[in-house]
Amino acid sequence: MTLAENRSAWLETELTRVDGQSPRETETAPLGKHLKMAGNPFVFLRGAAQLFYADINAGYLNLPEALYTLPKTHIMGDCHTSNFGFFTEEGSHGDRVVFAPNDFDDACVGHAVWDLARYAVSLVLCADYCRGLSEGTYQPKEAGEKDYTGKASVKAGSAEQAVRQFLKGYQQRCEMLIASPDYHQQVLTDFPDDHILSKPFHKAKARAAGGADFLFKSSLAKAVDVDAEALRFRDRADKFKRLNADEYAALEQAFAPYMDDQVLDIVARLDAGTGSVNMSRYYLLVGPADYQGQQDLNLCHIVEVKQQRKAAPLFYFTDLSPVNRLNPAHLTLECQRRMQRFPDLILDEAEYGGGHWLVRSRHHAKVGLDPENVALGKKARKGGFEEYAATCGHALALAHGRGDRRSVRYEQAVVKLLPEQTDAFVTACLEYAQQAKDDWRLLNQMLGQEV
Repeated sequence: MTLAENRSAWLETELTRVDGQSPRETETAPLGKHLKMAGNPFVFLRGAAQLFYADINAGYLNLPEALYTLPKTHIMGDCHTSNFGFFTEEGSHGDRVVFAPNDFDDACVGHAVWDLARYAVSLVLCADYCRGLSEGTYQPKEAGEKDYTGKASVKAGSAEQAVRQFLKGYQQRCEMLIASPDYHQQVLTDFPDDHILSKPFHKAKARAAGGADFLFKSSLAKAVDVDAEALRFRDRADKFKRLNADEYAALEQAFAPYMDDQVLDIVARLDAGTGSVNMSRYYLLVGPADYQGQQDLNLCHIVEVKQQRKAAPLFYFTDLSPVNRLNPAHLTLECQRRMQRFPDLILDEAEYGGGHWLVRSRHHAKVGLDPENVALGKKARKGGFEEYAATCGHALALAHGRGDRRSVRYEQAVVKLLPEQTDAFVTACLEYAQQAKDDWRLLNQMLGQEV
């Protein structure tokens, strides 16, 4: 068996284990998740967190051993460029827009070097994807999306420089935390006009309750019919599925006790996420029972109820911490509570239908960052991409540092070890990014598609 055949079998085993269906399956339609992942190497990486940890365990990704001596902390588990963004603290009940990690489905207590490496690899693939869009070798994620052919993109050497700026930003924030441990309570919420994040920052502020675009662009306004007398989710067959009476009643009975107001409507949310696209989730519209119209809209919000599975690092790494023995939903909320300054006001876990479910309020002002937002355009080409990487480094260091607010031992270890390990770390991540591109081609072969 050739190396490529061995790798293909390895890839198939890992995808089948998590997703319940092989990409080679011919008797049924391919999984939507696998088709998404086949779009480009960046989305492939997003959907294959379990493969990342399988490769670490098997020695296919060898990160500097010294970085494993850092004290363990709460980690994202699926750290990449699109799992950072803007949102209001305390979910829809807050009004302060911050930039921070925004996905904790694979969070656990573990090695911070895993988050650093996964983010670094994603930077390389993010740059590769946007150069491919510009050159016409990759297609946009959605059919009919804007044609990016010929648009300015980051230069070929920008990816390595961005990885180094990410590590520099991470180390700088650790140094700031050492200088003043009170910085654990800081957040990133100031972006000047020339910063690559200035535009999405102001977009998020406009979507917050009371903002200029709240009635039009907020996550609430896009999901519900704000002009209706009785508030309900929009009829969007691509995103929402109406429930039969029995399923609606069962969900309301199970989850109403977690809400802060009346449940006004419930739908199943379709085709959301990448790695978790095949996990069930529901949206509950919550607000006053005597809703009077748009003047009461700021009293309403959406609560997501999402089925959770074991965090990606924990299949191969079972003895990291007793904390990781919590059920998947409980572990997710515990990590989010630690890593965010003011987490969602509604953030809980429940058992339903034999599974564990995360209950969390969605943010009116949520603005995510796709590769196109940070690696395409003149600003990205003129240093904005590296600027984004450094900002994520600062945000991630704050999240990791909050794992233990009693001391700065973690930050001191980072400042001591990271500089001398940077070159070996960067080399390992660049090599693994190439592996991810090769794996993406193998997935397309399994699906019978040409790339």
